[in-house]
Amino acid sequence: MSIKSSLLKMAIKLTPNVLIIWVSNIILKGIAELTEFSFDLDARKVYVQTRLYGEQETIEVCLEDFAVFNDGESYRFIIHRANSDRPWLNNILALITGKAWKIPALPQLTAPLELLTELFKAKVPALEQID
Repeated sequence: MSIKSSLLKMAIKLTPNVLIIWVSNIILKGIAELTEFSFDLDARKVYVQTRLYGEQETIEVCLEDFAVFNDGESYRFIIHRANSDRPWLNNILALITGKAWKIPALPQLTAPLELLTELFKAKVPALEQID
């Protein structure tokens, strides 16, 4: 692991969830309110609880086992498991999980994508389903 990716990994782990929630709520003002957030970099798991503007109940979403990789031609992003506490959202998540989504090739994104590829290195089975 390079020094850059090690530093980024440490920064992600040290960033307080309260800070992420606070910044997200500033950005999402009038759309949604983030009520809970957790990100486990080692387990590749993200948990988000949010309340849509004007709604009373929260929505929970959990993404697991995601990766960024280079298939030789382009960079791709894959999420292997995703679930929610809402059936309609589970149907949407079922359409996007298990597929390797191509990240548009922009020259200015090459260096950051290489860093993300190193940080979120795909496990060998993750490369089986490339669309």
